[in-house]
Amino acid sequence: MDEKMKLTGAAKASYGLGAVGKDMVYMLSASYVLYYFQDILGVSAAAMGVILMVARVFDAFNDPIMGAIVAKTKTKWGKFRPWLLIGTVTNAIVLALMFSAPPSLTPGGLVAFAAVTYILWGVTYTMMDIPYWSMIPAFTEGGKEREGLTTLARSCAGVGSALITIVTVISVSALGHMFGGAGISDREVERIGFSYFAIIVAILFVIFTVICCINVKEKSTVEMKTASIGEMFKALLQNDQAMAVVVAIVVVNCSIYITSNLVIYFFKYDFGGTGWKGDYTLFSTFGGGIQILSMMILYPFLRRFFTSIKIYFISMGMAIAGYISLLVLASTSMSNVFLLFVPGFFIFAANGMLAVITTVFLANTVDYGELKNYRRDESVIFSMQTFVVKLASGISALIAALALQILALSNDTEEGATAVDYSLGVAASQKMGLRMTMTIIPIIGLVFAIFWFKKKYILNDEKLKEISAELVQRKTAELEHEH
Repeated sequence: MDEKMKLTGAAKASYGLGAVGKDMVYMLSASYVLYYFQDILGVSAAAMGVILMVARVFDAFNDPIMGAIVAKTKTKWGKFRPWLLIGTVTNAIVLALMFSAPPSLTPGGLVAFAAVTYILWGVTYTMMDIPYWSMIPAFTEGGKEREGLTTLARSCAGVGSALITIVTVISVSALGHMFGGAGISDREVERIGFSYFAIIVAILFVIFTVICCINVKEKSTVEMKTASIGEMFKALLQNDQAMAVVVAIVVVNCSIYITSNLVIYFFKYDFGGTGWKGDYTLFSTFGGGIQILSMMILYPFLRRFFTSIKIYFISMGMAIAGYISLLVLASTSMSNVFLLFVPGFFIFAANGMLAVITTVFLANTVDYGELKNYRRDESVIFSMQTFVVKLASGISALIAALALQILALSNDTEEGATAVDYSLGVAASQKMGLRMTMTIIPIIGLVFAIFWFKKKYILNDEKLKEISAELVQRKTAELEHEH
């Protein structure tokens, strides 16, 4: 790679900061929108499950279209940055609206409000997420350079996710008490708190993206050839390696998201105690820290001894071990949150490494697709990154919501009640159902993903070197032919 193509430290840091903001917003929506509408505002869990799923099906058509629009965009600021900025500002506004539902709405009105704001949130998130990830192959020539930038961006995204996981429940409680006044119920405290917290996150998101857009100068290594929507779908179907990675990402993320959707309910209704918010925050802080460390330290460390493919299988084994130990521990009458750190370590560390690895695998399929189809479909492949993560969150939210509906778990405390032990009114069968949904279903998904990936994915380090050499040969031959 020639010297002028190298990214400066400031550009790398700014690109990483963009990921922090982006994933703060994503995590707030992915982890708390179901809890906010179902547990705090009283919307039926089944209705929420359907809304979350429908929004994702809608996104299935929206994402490749956005990929095509990015590929066709030509402005003096480049292809990616205009969409990055437009998407961020609109997404931040919708996020603040979504968590500020008017409590005076009828039950039907609340369902409509949830549906409209959540679908709009998904559309605007796609507008900024696809250009963000599409920049990676345009910055790098492949190999270690690409892997380095990908790892950095993924690690920063992990920091954003972890921050939200750590601070949300405590911040919401503090802001709710600050702006809600005295003598209001727990539910009302949370409703007001979420509204103010979402506004703060939205503002930070805009600031981080503006910094990213100012300091990251686009330098595309290749002129992206534009294709019609029909060709886009065809290109993806022709790229069997992209399909292999996409299916694996959907299944793995779906498994992990089922747990992340339900963990707050586990602490509130099963683990219990009047101090459940403190225990949940402690567990989330530990998990978030482990997730970041696994991306920044554990993955690069293991990468010195193993291939990315081997680390993928190691991570899957760790996650399964974590889920088995979580089920065993949760089924005993333990009440010490520190014991949950054991399964938490395995699950969060695996999740952190898998987030990096799957992005690397997806980036590798761009080169493979160019060799096979004579076209470099960066935006299409990376539009799948957004789509599959959203699809997984939709499926997992539907599964989690249906489980909540069947188990009949909801916040039905009296107005004015504070510091309640919610677990006291929950039957043993409801608790066991919650634990099984959180662990058994994810284990089945992960086992499937192991076998699927082993059978379908062929892009090991040797194969990638081969592809890279063939592409260089082809480009040289094309240049000679032109002269």
